[in-house]
Amino acid sequence: MLTYNCIMLPILRQGTLRWREEVIRKFFTISVMFCLFMVFLVSTVQADERFIDNGDGTVTDTLTNLMWAATDNMGDITWHDAKVYCENPPIAGYKYSDWRMPTTKELKALFIKHGARYETDCGLNVRIYPAITLSCAWVWSSESKAISAYAFSFRKGYPYMTLQLNKTNFRALPVRNIKK
Repeated sequence: MLTYNCIMLPILRQGTLRWREEVIRKFFTISVMFCLFMVFLVSTVQADERFIDNGDGTVTDTLTNLMWAATDNMGDITWHDAKVYCENPPIAGYKYSDWRMPTTKELKALFIKHGARYETDCGLNVRIYPAITLSCAWVWSSESKAISAYAFSFRKGYPYMTLQLNKTNFRALPVRNIKK
């Protein structure tokens, strides 16, 4: 009997430990899934409340305190022409004079990493909050260096540098700060 207890006791304890580890692992997995679901749910609700359609071709982002054009320039454009367009966009009845090109950080704030994609006019799929409509996937940013500038890809969700003379599939999206 003593031999049986000495041999079986470690096996039983080992089995109990495995069972406990399995229960803990399953509990942890369920907890993580629940947390991810809650984050998704809250971000979806917040997205609906985050953007306000101003009814004049502009959208206000209440999270970043920025006002965006509701659509891009709707055609291929070089970086220099995008800069001119962003400074004087044909929206909001020209009642604001402080429009500018967005930074890559500001553009990234519009990208939805796990959101639904939609097909643009140029045939490429993008992920952006539905309050803003893009006609293609790449939007010029204000950041430039010599003959290059950054554009943000709403297909992949990251900025990259390219020549300022490129224009095919590049767009301009004006933005302005909201004064408080």
